[in-house]
Amino acid sequence: MPTQGPQKRLLGSLNSTSTATPHLGLATNQTGPWCLQVSIPDGLFLSLGLVSLVENVLVVIAITKNRNLHSPMYSFICCLALSDLMVSISLVLETAIILLLEAGALVTRAALVQQLDNVIDVLICGSMVSSLCFLGVIAIDRYISIFYALRYHSIVTLPRARRAIVGIWVASIFFSTLFITYYNHTAVLICLVTFFLAMLALMAILYVHMLTRAYQHAQGIAQLQKRQGSTRQGFCLKGAATLTIILGIFFLCWGPFFLHLTLIVLCPQHPTCSCIFKNFNLYLVLIIFSSIVDPLIYAFRSQELRMTLREVLLCSW
Repeated sequence: MPTQGPQKRLLGSLNSTSTATPHLGLATNQTGPWCLQVSIPDGLFLSLGLVSLVENVLVVIAITKNRNLHSPMYSFICCLALSDLMVSISLVLETAIILLLEAGALVTRAALVQQLDNVIDVLICGSMVSSLCFLGVIAIDRYISIFYALRYHSIVTLPRARRAIVGIWVASIFFSTLFITYYNHTAVLICLVTFFLAMLALMAILYVHMLTRAYQHAQGIAQLQKRQGSTRQGFCLKGAATLTIILGIFFLCWGPFFLHLTLIVLCPQHPTCSCIFKNFNLYLVLIIFSSIVDPLIYAFRSQELRMTLREVLLCSW
């Protein structure tokens, strides 16, 4: 089981500081005195994981409970919540097992720990892949709803949405198993980084195009109302702010993790890259933070979903 200084983590397959990556020839100790390593306490993993757990469980319950939310769009949002939920559960479970092992409260064979390590790694990797997929699918769904509004309900039907959802889950589990099994091959890391860049490019292109179309629509309305200046400027600022939040959160939360993987391929022996490798836990925290923010961006902005949540919470009391 790989170690990271005083902090042990089960998730070591994609961490370059692990001693389990001989094929890549990684340097684990070649860092200078200037290297800054951010210490992430296990309690922070547990706290953020539990917050994400509660948020995403509420989203799943609200969408499941309200029949008006049983549409393709909310089905994708529900699956995004499930993916984020899996990220939270996996990392919380991992941290809890580590704490139990370190405290001596859990004693087991090394072979069993290794098997558990592999299972948790597959769950985490699969949930990450599925989260990125559903973020891309949500962007595609919104794009179709704007550019093909009259044909939206004939294009995005529940049967098609269900097939897409099943396909994403099956593909995520299959490819995550392959990724974890062959994690020490450079081709696997290149595939993961390429997948992230493809999702980032897809979301950027679609959301920028949607913003452009919406701006042109608002411009036409403003010309009819002869109030071009304030209307166009106000819409442009609001749309740009929304776009910045969506893409900014996506890039800031997921970017460092995939930068980590990129540097494993590009400069595994360089001292600067080795310093970046030591902050692997920080990149996992950012991914958990993404699972906390996703419901705020994609789910809780819906008034009907908020009303359903209020009913669920009031009934629970």
